[in-house]
Amino acid sequence: MKRSRLFPPAATRLCALGAAALVLSCYPPLKLERSDAPVVLARQEIAGPSPSAPGPFEVATLTYGSGGDRHRPEYAEGVAFTTDSVDASKLVSLGDRARERNRYWGFTPKGFPLNARVWYPRGEGPFPLVLVVHGNHDPRDFSDPGYDYLGTLLASRGYIVASVDMNFVNGAIRGENDGRGWLLLKHLEAWRGFTADPANPFHDRVDWHRLALIGHSRGGEAVGHAAAFNRLTHYPDDASLRFDFGFDLRTIIAIAPVDGQYLPTDRFVPLENINYMVFHGSHDGDVTSFHGLRLYNRLRFTDGAPWIKTAIYVYRANHGQWNTVWNNHDNGPRSGRILDLRGLLDPEDQRDFARVYVSAFLDTTLKGEDRFKPMFRDHRVAGGWLPETMYVVRFRHGSFRPLATFEEDIDVTSGTAAGVRLQGDSLSVWREREMVLRSRNRPTTSSSQANQAVWLGWNNRVRGRDEPGPSARFRVILPDTLARAWRLDASTSLVLDLTATDDEPGPRRAAGDSAAGPEQGDERAGRGATGGDRDVRGGVEGADGEGDREPVDLSVELVDARGRSAAVPLSRYGPIRRPLETWVLRRRDIERQRFAQHSELLLQTYDLPLEDFVAVRPDLDLRALREVRLVFDRTEAGTVVVDDLGFQRLDPAYRAARLPR
Repeated sequence: MKRSRLFPPAATRLCALGAAALVLSCYPPLKLERSDAPVVLARQEIAGPSPSAPGPFEVATLTYGSGGDRHRPEYAEGVAFTTDSVDASKLVSLGDRARERNRYWGFTPKGFPLNARVWYPRGEGPFPLVLVVHGNHDPRDFSDPGYDYLGTLLASRGYIVASVDMNFVNGAIRGENDGRGWLLLKHLEAWRGFTADPANPFHDRVDWHRLALIGHSRGGEAVGHAAAFNRLTHYPDDASLRFDFGFDLRTIIAIAPVDGQYLPTDRFVPLENINYMVFHGSHDGDVTSFHGLRLYNRLRFTDGAPWIKTAIYVYRANHGQWNTVWNNHDNGPRSGRILDLRGLLDPEDQRDFARVYVSAFLDTTLKGEDRFKPMFRDHRVAGGWLPETMYVVRFRHGSFRPLATFEEDIDVTSGTAAGVRLQGDSLSVWREREMVLRSRNRPTTSSSQANQAVWLGWNNRVRGRDEPGPSARFRVILPDTLARAWRLDASTSLVLDLTATDDEPGPRRAAGDSAAGPEQGDERAGRGATGGDRDVRGGVEGADGEGDREPVDLSVELVDARGRSAAVPLSRYGPIRRPLETWVLRRRDIERQRFAQHSELLLQTYDLPLEDFVAVRPDLDLRALREVRLVFDRTEAGTVVVDDLGFQRLDPAYRAARLPR
């Protein structure tokens, strides 16, 4: 999603060069968290070449389209074959710019072209088909070539990849993402014709049971709409437009997407039973919050199939470097005057992350490749493949069965599964609330993550005493029959999403103090959510990250019906970080005025195999499991946010590569 690009005259550009030197001299110290990548990404446990390595196929390219494009020869005389136009007038309105736009392009929404550039493997096939679509940008600075790095790689690995031209939908249009999604499906219809035509180079070369869509920015929202429209018979906002798609669409991938710019029937698009991956950069200067988390949270798996979804936050990645045309101009050509670009990942490093994860996700979900599955369960096992930065990763499998999602009611003692009860012991904070995105100072619905979670705070110090009190804990109590009914065994995992926060409650009152409740102590926080100023070393603020603060850790304990228990440290299964502070704008005063928070509150998924608990206590009876406990015994005081605690059963390939215990 980009603003229109400007083309300043030469004199203006010369003045800008002098101004740029002055601007650089006025930059404040760079604020970055110290990376824990040397520890977190220290190992490579998956054998074999990276998914970013070129495959065995020779790559060929061509374009298809209208054959009459006014501005681009590749879609005029350069097309390998022509396509018919489509009528998008019920989905895309050009508003008061219609006359100007129609004159420039030479067509109206009643006759939108189907143009794309294609990378494909030289071989018999059939091959999986992947469509890629860009987002909003200056329509004259054409965006579709910007995914050549993905098209070339994937084609070499046995995919047909088409980067779809929707530049004519870009510019000053709003609420058009339904049109973008519909156009993707019309391209799939065109491909159906290509493969049926003996004279077409793609005749019988597409595997119609292995289809995927990838979208960036507004295109990232559009792939969700396309997946929803694919299963509908009518356009939600005008039933006179009938749909008849029904493709075997298996996978969608969203790159730094927006969400909710189009609301079908004034609601966020619901989605179920499809593989979904979304990733977003911390230093995105355009879509400044991780909006793709909302579709991640809305997506439901209901049919028992092994669908997967994952959401990945990439520290220091921006919006535009996912596209080689856009690069670091998240705010248009004046980005260097508005955004602090010094801390961004190297562009090729950022795109290499996309190569690794996009290729691995497609191989896993379209080709049934087992080798890359462990990196979705725990990204640390692929440390040698990933650029050296920090990642926050969420993951869910279709087998997940929740104990507590904190969504179903306002009773903080009730779980999600029937009969599950929740209890807090010696907690300073215990409350359920909505999670929010890094938002502007004026609250809007766009700041919601569309997700409820539970905040748990503790301080094991007791006022007036030298010795700490009993460790605080949060108990999830299972009904007697649940463990047996769900067939819990050593092949099952306990799963939870969690993050630490900057809040630290003060010491709790002693037992018997009438000012303290039976289960909660003093809720006063010693530190705020965003923290204060950081140390400055070498011109980089926050260079030591956590500084002198105690790292957050806790124990996860299982208890069976006979009281036998086993506990493991949560930190064994992934880093437990406080929110990563992010400053995107060059002027700190403007950033403080604009944003209520300077970090995104993001949950990390932890997958704890039950076999690890049995290794600690061999006589633990998993079929008689009665409690799951979060025991706050490893950090004296802190606050965590917890969500989606439950069990899932992964096939053995997900555990084929594991970090040493």
